[in-house]
Amino acid sequence: MTTESNNTNSVGCGAGEYGLIAEFAGPGEVLRAAERLRVAGFRFWDVFGPYPLPGMCAAMGLKRSPVGWFGFFGGVIGFIIAVAGIWYLNEVHYPLPIGGKPFFSPFSAFPTAYELAILFAAIATFGGLLVLTGLPRVRHPLFGHRRFALATRDRFFVVIESADPNYHRENTQRFLETIGAVRVEVVMM
Repeated sequence: MTTESNNTNSVGCGAGEYGLIAEFAGPGEVLRAAERLRVAGFRFWDVFGPYPLPGMCAAMGLKRSPVGWFGFFGGVIGFIIAVAGIWYLNEVHYPLPIGGKPFFSPFSAFPTAYELAILFAAIATFGGLLVLTGLPRVRHPLFGHRRFALATRDRFFVVIESADPNYHRENTQRFLETIGAVRVEVVMM
């Protein structure tokens, strides 16, 4: 086990300290570590690895993402805008009295309304994703960490932010070591 620290303040979080990054040997170890972190009450932490792990959402205690609601309401709004726009154009702005037919028919408006609903749902889903994840993030402290690039190849990492109420560098570092971390390092801002 390797432990590294560049900060002299070992009591709490130092100035410019983002948190701790712990490296785990494999998927089973990081899955068990995530469960232990959730049970221990940590709130500001995340897991990184080269591929999705079945059961990780449950181990982390994550709830369903609200991104789907963005898509649903975007679709409903798009549908309503299309139907209202077609109604206004056919009934109010430019009515064409042809053969006694009604000026507006919901059936004729459906294809356009359906397409606009899909467009608005896609835009709202993408916008909701950006808002909820805080993207685009041009610079993140983890991008500069020398070993973090291994998360895209063959390593699994847990990052605990110093903003977490349970974060105390020495205690958190020892806790990460006891739950199976191979390497624990401090991440600076």
